[in-house]
Amino acid sequence: MNDQAMQQCIEECLNCHRMCLGEAMTHCLEAGGQHTEPAHFRLMINCAEMCQTSANFMLSGSPLHVKTCGVCAEVCMACAESCEQVPGMESCAATCRQCAAVCRKMAQMG
Repeated sequence: MNDQAMQQCIEECLNCHRMCLGEAMTHCLEAGGQHTEPAHFRLMINCAEMCQTSANFMLSGSPLHVKTCGVCAEVCMACAESCEQVPGMESCAATCRQCAAVCRKMAQMG
């Protein structure tokens, strides 16, 4: 396993975790409306959790990280698509797409 690729994936996962959790708990809760629509809000929290879980699997040296990264890529893409439908969520969508791309590559290395 390429240590540099794994380090980048860990960083992208932690960045996406911070972005989704932070945006959900500040921007979305304060904006209301579409931002707190249950499916969208739930997906943002799920994305944050999955990103943190994937980072933890890689940080712990688990060989199962390829599986968590695959799921993480899927959740991040769904979150990005949801964020693209809500005004003002462009940076969150971009962060999710970046994380999804790096996680997809990590999942394919396994």
